[in-house]
Amino acid sequence: MVNDRPNVVGGGAKKLLYTVETIRRIGVGKAAKALTAKNTCKACAYGMGGQNGGMTNELGEFPSVCNKSVQAQSTDIQPGIPHEAFEHPLSDLQQLSGREMEKLGRLNTPLYKPAGADRYLPITWDFALAHAADRLKETAPARTFFYSSGRSSNEAGFVFQLLARAFGTNNVNNCSYYCHQATSEGLATTIGKATSSVELADLTGADCIFVIGANPSSNHPRFIHMLKGVRDRGGDVIVINPAKEPGLVKFAVPKSPGSLLSGGTEIASDYLQPKIGSDIALFKGLMKAILAMGAEDTAFITAHTTDFDRLRADIDALSWDDITALCGVARSDIERVAARYAERQNVVFAWGMGMTHHLHGTANVEAIANLALLRGMAGKRFAGLLPLRGHSNVQGIGTIGVKPIVSEEVFAAMEAAFGIVLGRDKGFDTMAALQAAETGAIDAAVIMGGNLWGATPDTAFASRAMEQIGFKLFLTTTLNRGHVHGLGDGEAMILPVTARDEEWSPTTQESMFNFVRLSDGGITRLDNVRPETVILSDLAERLLTDTPIPFQRFKEHSQVREAIAKIVPGMEELASIDVAKKEFHIKHRVLHTPEFGTPDGRAHFVVTPTPRPAADLMLATVRSEGQFNTIIYEEHDTYRHGAGRDAVFLNAADMVSFGVKEGAPITLSSDAGRYSGTAIAFDLPRGSALAYFPEANVLVGTAVDPRSKTPAFKSVPVRVEH
Repeated sequence: MVNDRPNVVGGGAKKLLYTVETIRRIGVGKAAKALTAKNTCKACAYGMGGQNGGMTNELGEFPSVCNKSVQAQSTDIQPGIPHEAFEHPLSDLQQLSGREMEKLGRLNTPLYKPAGADRYLPITWDFALAHAADRLKETAPARTFFYSSGRSSNEAGFVFQLLARAFGTNNVNNCSYYCHQATSEGLATTIGKATSSVELADLTGADCIFVIGANPSSNHPRFIHMLKGVRDRGGDVIVINPAKEPGLVKFAVPKSPGSLLSGGTEIASDYLQPKIGSDIALFKGLMKAILAMGAEDTAFITAHTTDFDRLRADIDALSWDDITALCGVARSDIERVAARYAERQNVVFAWGMGMTHHLHGTANVEAIANLALLRGMAGKRFAGLLPLRGHSNVQGIGTIGVKPIVSEEVFAAMEAAFGIVLGRDKGFDTMAALQAAETGAIDAAVIMGGNLWGATPDTAFASRAMEQIGFKLFLTTTLNRGHVHGLGDGEAMILPVTARDEEWSPTTQESMFNFVRLSDGGITRLDNVRPETVILSDLAERLLTDTPIPFQRFKEHSQVREAIAKIVPGMEELASIDVAKKEFHIKHRVLHTPEFGTPDGRAHFVVTPTPRPAADLMLATVRSEGQFNTIIYEEHDTYRHGAGRDAVFLNAADMVSFGVKEGAPITLSSDAGRYSGTAIAFDLPRGSALAYFPEANVLVGTAVDPRSKTPAFKSVPVRVEH
């Protein structure tokens, strides 16, 4: 425990002042227009906005807004980057930090870097589209890949994957392979669904919420309001996370005057801190305690599950000594939390990438599902499984098919709808695509949103892989470091796209609660940006000259929605959403009855291995309060003692054993690389360390969970160099 720190409270007056200052900087009128228009929030997938109004969620709560929303708007409202900036060589742009890149402004002209050139040149749209089509025509489809972030709309994502498959490749992937793909895999094997089993309304009736491997005070601030509601009702919020995050201990909820005036609300009623990577041992300890109490739901288990006997045998075979040695949490603490769980009737399990970013990430999710099923906490109202997903439409991008392989049902429906024949070759996941690029097997890439270079583990590998791609086509609203690093001697083109509230016709997005919202678009800020669907349709017209697919019609999003409604199961209501203005939950996902999506209709307990530590010191990469994914809004983290981007957080006793003092330089090494930063004591278990993503990606290896293909950003074996 670190006791020599001032108390830190999440949220509160400083966040209010920060939000007000940001709004003042971008202009009150512009900010009000952006935040109140009927468009979905551009930040996390918790979701708000749409047809209920820009600051209202699906429960009708107002104002549902946080500083993440305002930060995202502050980026989009910026003026265009002056053309004079592009007179500078790439070497100048490469010196800029992530925050400095973000502050350059919006991209408002197509850019092109010829092969061997040292800078980008502004170009016309006609040249850009013609040249991009020519370069792709020259490339064998199998030697391309298409990658999308979670920022784009359902409509753009559908056109994107359709263009790729009609071109001839299933190398279609998205950012979920670097975040929650392990969730999709782990939920599929246990409850037969790949997404949340609860809706937002379920949180209002929960009497206990587990928050596991996540820091919503920084990454999903509006979720904190729901956690406060649980505590206000006399319920429990149980946090399981190696780091004792101040914003999860106490948070001054901005929309609650009482919370603000009192100096903050207690969020966690209990807090367990397992060693990094040891969560499965802890979960098995909780299950062992539940079984010892006889608190399992025998009726539910008998009627609605399979393989309970195998799970029980696995738990019985693991001793308490093994459990506590592996996770570093005392038996008494585990039994205390298990007793709290046993007392509650409506429990939601929420988790973040602290669970999925491991070589055993899928097994982590299966273990969480096991813990929920043990007491019948799936398949009823006010209880269930809630992955805390990142970007605002990352779930929707997966729903409409931006992934290497879709179901045979969807393949057949696309073929029938357009009179085409599609290949069934299994495409590359994100890491596989970059590994192929490193070997020279990829000649062209189309990258829609995001910062693939910055988000990829082993930064040296990311640069080598991206540099090998002879032609890179980026679609983006702003420049980021991935547009100026990893370019090599090949060609690169960047096309400026509209932000969500600037779309020329309405678009849709899907929240982590499987709720589909309608965004009106229609705001005009810049004069030379185009919607992604328009760009992709015009590219398709030049690239696929004899296709029967009506790409030109897809410039109007209602036409895309009609196609999605016919092709993607559960999305039938999308066809009329712009007419009816009726937003909806995707069918057959929210589980309020124990009817599971497995072939036998039962939930399945899955016996998971119990991982052993790979090294004496394990590091997890984390995000700061002032960042969103790879976007850096602020250089210092107000929720972690004002730490800078180079911080290396360590247990205080470990620092003594390493001979490292507070604020002193420290260098970590791994099999992937070396990282130099500043040592800061933090409330962590011994043998655990934190450093910021994406800067610390230099330490993260390219090995992936064999089932989800997700890298281990949060369990990196490291060494302290002396």
